[in-house]
Amino acid sequence: MTTHELDHIDRSLIGALRKNARLSVSALAKALQVSRATVQNRMERLERRGIITGYTALVSSSTQESISLVRALMHIELEGNVSKKVRETLTNEPSVSAIHTTNGRWDFVVELQSPSLEALDRVLARVRTVEGVAATETSILLTSQRISSSSI
Repeated sequence: MTTHELDHIDRSLIGALRKNARLSVSALAKALQVSRATVQNRMERLERRGIITGYTALVSSSTQESISLVRALMHIELEGNVSKKVRETLTNEPSVSAIHTTNGRWDFVVELQSPSLEALDRVLARVRTVEGVAATETSILLTSQRISSSSI
């Protein structure tokens, strides 16, 4: 199973776990409006297939070591008053690591992480088809350097 084969329940489950991986199966079932057995079965299937690779604490990005993923920034322009709906859809996308609102031409700047260029291509295609997304522009990150915030 690849991320493009996930249905809306899988994506919603991943989104809920990304917000709070400590939620109980019962709480997840209630939030997704499905049975506990459905949540448990889907979690086990996502784990077996390598979509969910573990559950962890979130650590400040300034302390994380770089990992071998394709990273990109996707700028998104919205049409109409759809930011809440688009944000929810993006939150449920496993490759999205952060969503930023901006004040310029773009409504959102989205940080993406993907295991390969092919997987990134599929993510970009999915995001472009989200209702309310008018235009996108994506840049792949080649290198990064964190600047200490203590000098500000």
